Amino acid sequence: MLVSIITVCFNIAETIEATIKSVLSQDYKDIEYIIVDGGSTDGTLEIISRYRHKITKVISESDNGIYDAMNKGFRSSNGCIVAALNGDDVYADNSIVRQMAKFIESNDLDAAYGDLIYVDRHDTGHVKRFWKPGPYKKGAFYHGWVIPHPTFFCRKEIFEKHGYFNEEMQIAADFELMLRLIEKHQISVGYLPEVIVKMRTGGKANVLRGMIQGNKEIIKSFRINGLRLSPRFFVCKPIIKISQFFGKQSKTDNDNND
Repeated sequence: MLVSIITVCFNIAETIEATIKSVLSQDYKDIEYIIVDGGSTDGTLEIISRYRHKITKVISESDNGIYDAMNKGFRSSNGCIVAALNGDDVYADNSIVRQMAKFIESNDLDAAYGDLIYVDRHDTGHVKRFWKPGPYKKGAFYHGWVIPHPTFFCRKEIFEKHGYFNEEMQIAADFELMLRLIEKHQISVGYLPEVIVKMRTGGKANVLRGMIQGNKEIIKSFRINGLRLSPRFFVCKPIIKISQFFGKQSKTDNDNND
């Protein structure tokens, strides 16, 4: 079963090689790897070119933002299952794609997700937060529950049926997509309790302005999907985030893909 991995990047020469190596080192061989670059000028494309013979497709052109780029990659993919790995993140180990594909297929699921660890931008062995979402329960999104979207693997037919990323959003389109697919359309989704992705800290949504914009887009996400937003959401969400600093980490957390 072909699995498509999409990496979107723009001027991240510092980290893109680790991301590429993370995908190319997977022990699951039926992978289509697509990189969508926004027209980098900092050496990112030169690094990508070193691995061009192992990358299925490279798209490098200007875009209308990260979610426009994501949709380009997702729509151009041919895999039965599609996942995104950002250009400054890495998979926890070289068995991740195999594990996720097997988990989805053996349980006849539409999609699956797992755990995520936030790591230091310059030292991926230094864990800062541990995100263990646990199994999905109907209505969980109303109370601040969110899945780690970089760990999300989903059958492409689900995107074709229910839509891709909402390009009107700048920060929370990933949340809106998860809300739409899982809470609104109730696709069958499974939780694999393993660390799937190491995410480097320092993303756009972590700054104050980004957090405010992100919360506005979360409110919009519920509204456009005809779902009720509980006031508890913005109370529970910070509590859940704080708990991530004290979570237990699995043995894979000390592995370094750089």
